[in-house]
Amino acid sequence: MLDVNKIRADFPILSQKVNGKALVYFDNGATSQKPQVVIDAISKYYQEINANIHRGVHTLSQLATDAYEISRGKLQNHINAKFPHEVLFTSGTTHGINLVANGFASILKPGDEILVSAMEHHSNIVPWQMLCEKTGAILRVIPMNLNGELIMSEYDKLLSDKTKIVTVNHISNALGTVNPIKYMIDKAHEAGAAILIDGAQAVPHLKPDVQELNCDFYVFSGHKICGPTGVGILYGKEAWLNKLPPYQGGGEMIKEVTFEKTTYAELPHKFEAGTPNIAGGIVLGTAVDYMNEVGFDNIQQQELELLEYGTKRLLEIEGLKIFGTAAAKTSVISFNIEGIHPYDIGTIIDKLGIAVRTGHHCAQPIMDFFKIPGTIRASFAFYNTPEEIDVMVEAIKKAKVMLS
Repeated sequence: MLDVNKIRADFPILSQKVNGKALVYFDNGATSQKPQVVIDAISKYYQEINANIHRGVHTLSQLATDAYEISRGKLQNHINAKFPHEVLFTSGTTHGINLVANGFASILKPGDEILVSAMEHHSNIVPWQMLCEKTGAILRVIPMNLNGELIMSEYDKLLSDKTKIVTVNHISNALGTVNPIKYMIDKAHEAGAAILIDGAQAVPHLKPDVQELNCDFYVFSGHKICGPTGVGILYGKEAWLNKLPPYQGGGEMIKEVTFEKTTYAELPHKFEAGTPNIAGGIVLGTAVDYMNEVGFDNIQQQELELLEYGTKRLLEIEGLKIFGTAAAKTSVISFNIEGIHPYDIGTIIDKLGIAVRTGHHCAQPIMDFFKIPGTIRASFAFYNTPEEIDVMVEAIKKAKVMLS
C-alpha cells in the first residue's frame, strides 16, 4: 500500500496554491508532475557534468556520455528490450511516430494499407496521413463501439496481405480504454504486418514488456512518467531499425562523410542525429528509477481505486455523462454535463484551484464519433487522493448551479 501523503511530499508543486486555493491537479494525462529527485537531477547535470556526449576525450564529456548511456540501459531494462541499441532517445512520442512513418516511406507502394484505430491521438493519425499522401498508401480505420472499445471482429476483417503496418495506442488518452494490444500484435504478425504501439498514456500506469508483447515498435514520452519534457523513447526491434533509413541527417549519425557519399553509423546512433537533449535523457533514467521505487503494482492499485471512487462520485451529479466505459480502463474519466459546454466548467473550477483538461484532447475523431464538441477530462495519478476528488465534485456542482 502506498503512503500517499509521503509520496505527495516528494512533489513540491502539489503544496502550492492556485487562485488562492490548494492545487488539485487532475491533468496527469497531459503531463505528470515532477518529484524533487528529478528536479535535483536536472540541476546536478548542469552544475557538475555539462558537456556534449560521444565526441570528447575530456573528462566532463566522458562523464556525460557514461551517464547518458547508463540511462539508456535503465530504459532498456525497464521495457525489457533485448539490446540497448533498440532503445532510441527521441524528443517524445510524436517524434518517435514520425521517425517510423518516415522510414516506411521507403517501403510502401501505392495500394498498400496502414491501419489506425478510431481512438488515436492526432500524433498517431497525422503522420500516417502524410505518409499516405507521399506514397499512395491507403489509411484504414479500426472502428470502436459506444463503450469506447475497439471492435476486434472488424479489426480482423481489415487485416490483409495489403496491410503493412498497424499503429494503435496502448491506452486511449481521451477515454482511458486499455486496448487488447497483445491480441492485435499477434494478429498483425499473422497478416505479415508490422505494428507500432503508442504507449504515451500507458507507461505512467504499467511497465510494458516489449519482448513479451512482441511489438515491432513502442513509443512514449518522458514527461508523462515524472520525467522532463522534450525527451522520449522509441523502441524498435533491431531488424526493423536496421531496415529503416535515418530520419534526420547530421552529426553523430554518420560513419564516414565525403562529398561523394555518406555512410551511416550503427544503431542507435543512426537515428540520433545532432546534439540530443542530454539532460533529459539522463534524467529520464532518474524518473524511471523513481517510478520503480514507488512500484507499478502500487501505482495501479492506487489509480484504480481513484478511478472507481471518482466514477461513483461524479455519477452522483445529475445530468453528468461519462464517455468511455470500457471494461478494461485506467484512471481517466471524460465527462460532460447536459446543456453546459465543457470549457465553461473547466474555467470555473480552475478558479477553485482544480486543474482538469477540456476540449477534444487531440482526439477529435473520438468527439465526432460521440457527436460532442469535447469533454472535461479528469486524469488521476498515484499521488492524487479521494479527498481531492471530493473537492472537484463539489466544485463542479457549484459550477453547474452558476451555469444552469
